[in-house]
Amino acid sequence: MPMASQSHNDQPPAFMKASRKGLRSGMLYCGEPIAGELDLEEVVAAKGRLLTRPKCEFRTDSLDKEGFVAGIAGIIGVVDDGVKRLESMLSHVRHRGPDSMSIEEVDGGAIGCVASQTSHVATPAMAKGGELTVLLDGDIYNPRQDGVTNVELARDSYLADGADCLSALDGSFAAAFVGPDEAILVRDHVGARPLIYGEQNGLFAFASEAKALVGLVDEVHELSPGHRFSTREGLQPFNGFEPEVPDYSSPAEAARILQDLVREAVERYMEDQAVGGVSLSGGLDSSIVAALAAEVSPDVVLFTTTIKRYPGKDIGFARQMAEHLGLEHHAYEISDDDICQVIPEAIYLLESFDEDCVSGIIANYFSSKLIADHGINCVLVGEGADELFGGYFRELEAVPDAEKESVARKLVEIAYNTALRRLDRGWLGNSVNYRAPYLDPRVVAFSEKVTMDLQVRIDDQTGREMEKWVLREAFRDLLPPEIAERPKLRFAGGTGVDDLMDELTADRLSSSEFAAEHTTEAGLALNSPKELYYYRLFRDRFPLGYEGLTVRWDPFK
Repeated sequence: MPMASQSHNDQPPAFMKASRKGLRSGMLYCGEPIAGELDLEEVVAAKGRLLTRPKCEFRTDSLDKEGFVAGIAGIIGVVDDGVKRLESMLSHVRHRGPDSMSIEEVDGGAIGCVASQTSHVATPAMAKGGELTVLLDGDIYNPRQDGVTNVELARDSYLADGADCLSALDGSFAAAFVGPDEAILVRDHVGARPLIYGEQNGLFAFASEAKALVGLVDEVHELSPGHRFSTREGLQPFNGFEPEVPDYSSPAEAARILQDLVREAVERYMEDQAVGGVSLSGGLDSSIVAALAAEVSPDVVLFTTTIKRYPGKDIGFARQMAEHLGLEHHAYEISDDDICQVIPEAIYLLESFDEDCVSGIIANYFSSKLIADHGINCVLVGEGADELFGGYFRELEAVPDAEKESVARKLVEIAYNTALRRLDRGWLGNSVNYRAPYLDPRVVAFSEKVTMDLQVRIDDQTGREMEKWVLREAFRDLLPPEIAERPKLRFAGGTGVDDLMDELTADRLSSSEFAAEHTTEAGLALNSPKELYYYRLFRDRFPLGYEGLTVRWDPFK
C-alpha cells in the first residue's frame, strides 16, 4: 500500500525515537557528565518489535580502552535558540547513539553528540581544550598514554599541530573541531563514517546524517573522504595517514602479506572486547572475517539473514561455515511484509533512492535488527573487500579487460556513498556499531599495491577466472573449498532481496507513470518504476536540494 506523503518537518519514524527517560538520563550539558549508574529503558521500535537496552554503567573517568559510535551535529551563526535547535537535530540521529547526549553552547549556536557504548568503558564523543571543542564519530588506533581516549587524542593532536595532525590519525572517523572563530569538519580517506553540512543565510549546520539538517538548510553537501571543510577557508583535501606496508615479489608473497594484515586488523578491532558477533552472509569475505574472529574469541556468535520466500544461495553456505567453525549461529528469514513495511523507513535512513543501494540496505537493516534482538551492539562485517580486490567484475560483465582498472578505481571512489553508506545506515538504524577489518588503513594501503592480475586471475585449481584471487589464496586453508571457490554475489543478491523487490513494488507505480516521469526534479535519470517509487518516498522526507546525496552504485547506470 502506498505511503501517505509526509512533510519535511516530520519527526523521525517511531523506530528511531528514544524514550524520554533514555534521552534525559544519559544527557550531558556543556561537557559536564552526569555520573552514576543509569537504568536506561532505551527503546528502539521497529514495526512492533521493541528492543530494550540493558542497564549501562556510565563512568566519568578517562580510560584508554573505549568503544563507542556516535552521531555529531552543530548549528552556528545567527541562532537565538541554539541548544533547543541542536536537541532537535540530535533527535534525528538518536539511533546512532541512544545511550548519552552531550551539548556545548558556542558563540551563535551549539554543538553536540549522541553516543552509544559498545565496550565496558564509557566515554562521551566530545572533548574540550581551552576554546577548542572536538566531536568525534569513529575509532582512532594511534598509540597514546594510558587514560587518553580517542576524542581526547584528536583534541590534543590538533592543539599541538593544528590541521597537520590529520595526516597522522590512524582510524575510521568523522570529526568536527570547533573554536571561537572557525569550525573545521574532517573525514578520513576511506569515509565509512558520514558527515553532511550546509550553509544558508549566515547559518552553518552539520550532522552525521542529512535528516538532522532538514528545515535548517535547503541544500546539503556530503563531505568527501580525505577532505576537510573550514568555515573560513572552504573545502580542501588533506594528506591521509599512510601506514608502511610491505612490497611483494610474487603472488604467493602477496597472499601471505594480505593474510597477515587482515588478521592483525581483526585482532585490533576485537581488542577492547566490544565485538560480540559477526555478520556472516555466507560469501567469501564475511566467512574469512568469521574464521579470524573465531581465532580471537571462540565465543563469537554468527548471524545471517535470508529471504523467506526466495532463499538465496548464501544461507546454505553460511550454515556450512558456522558448522565448519563450530560456532553459535542465528538466522532470520525476511518476510514479504518485513520488506514492504521497512522500505519507506529504509530510504529515510539511507538518504538515497538508488535502487541497488535500497536493496542493499534492506539486507543490512534486518541483519542489524537480528543482532540487536540478541543483545549485541558491536559486530565485525565483511564490507570493503569487493571494492578493494576486484569483487564486482563478475556482476559487471560488460567491463572490457582494458577498462577494469578504471572501473575498479571508480567503485572505490564512490563506495563511501554507495556500499559504505548502506552499511553505515543499515547497521546504525538499529544502534549496532560495525567494524570493517578490510577497511583498516593498512589493508587499504596494501590493496593499492595489488595489481589487477592478482585481483582477477585464472585460478590454477579451478581453471576459471576468479575475482578477488589474492584474497581467496590468502585464506583458502581456513575455509571449506566450496566457499573459497564460490563466485561473488552482491549481499542483496545472495540473500534473495534482488529477486523480490521488483515484485513487491510492482503495484506501486504503473509503466505509464514511469514513462511520464522518468527523471527526477534535478534531472537524474531514473532506471525503473521501482526507482521512481523510491524517489517519491525520498522526496516526501527530503527537499530538492538533498537529491545530490544519491549516487549510482552501478557505474553503467
